[in-house]
Amino acid sequence: MQPTGNLHIGNYLGALKQWVKIQYDYEAIFCIVDMHAITVYQPPDELRRKIREVAALYLAAGIDPRQSTIMVQSSVPAHAELAWMLTCVTPFGWLGRMTQFKAKAAEQETVGDGLFQYPVLMAADILLYQAAIVPVGEDQAQHLELTRDIAQRFNSLYGPTFVVPETRLPVVGARIMGLDDPQKKMSKSAPGSGHAVALLDPPDLIRRKIMRATTDSAPGVDFDVLGPGVANLLTIFQAFTEWTDEQMRTHFSGMRYSELKKQVADAVIEHLRPLQERYREIVSDPGYVDRVLLDGAARVTPIARATIELVKQRMGLYTVEVPAPAATAS
Repeated sequence: MQPTGNLHIGNYLGALKQWVKIQYDYEAIFCIVDMHAITVYQPPDELRRKIREVAALYLAAGIDPRQSTIMVQSSVPAHAELAWMLTCVTPFGWLGRMTQFKAKAAEQETVGDGLFQYPVLMAADILLYQAAIVPVGEDQAQHLELTRDIAQRFNSLYGPTFVVPETRLPVVGARIMGLDDPQKKMSKSAPGSGHAVALLDPPDLIRRKIMRATTDSAPGVDFDVLGPGVANLLTIFQAFTEWTDEQMRTHFSGMRYSELKKQVADAVIEHLRPLQERYREIVSDPGYVDRVLLDGAARVTPIARATIELVKQRMGLYTVEVPAPAATAS
């Protein structure tokens, strides 16, 4: 995840909650991608603060640093090094087809080259660790397919080098839409105070946002003709509580929207309470998050360096092995 904006319940239900469940099934690396964040301007002090905030939220959500690696992208220089080498084998036309670049570029007066090269850096993040599975959402599916194309092109040009990662993860989280516009996915960067529930929002603010959520003109919940706003509220409730479809229908059929919103707010507040309490405990030790991040970088650096050396050898770049000193008689 990028350390920008405020992590919200969509990030939690769609990704973090799923990562916590699968972390014991894989050798997991969870990266805070600060170099991706600077493809658009970020105030430096704010970026530094957000990096630690996101790391603390990973921990508060249940990512176990004894089991999984949490690290910051820029703390392992091999990310940028591999990105350049991959850039040199990535056709310009492939990047020009990226829909996210087109959408983001349309929103800016000046577009930096970093935004155009963003998918190659993402490919480097993945291929650097020879990742077999990448837990990303549908909005990143095109970037992941590009990663596969880059890996296959490199392997074709230079010989077997990279694992070609799978494009899907077995566990799929809920897709949460904006409270103010249920036609659009909940976003960290969307304007408007009523768009998203942030993971660190206090209970009274959570309740206020959900009570103002967009619904429709029907008198109550009708599962046969659910409007997008009502469906989104039900998805949020079900994702937090893990109720079955049958439980949802039995409980909510015919319920007035005001009562639905109240119960959704109650569920969100109750389920975020332990996460927020853990977050406050974590940040009460000012050095703990940095220790976790430094340890994470140290864990993955040998993997990253091994990949870099292999890629340099494959491409014919300069590498040298210093011979061991000759043994001397004593």
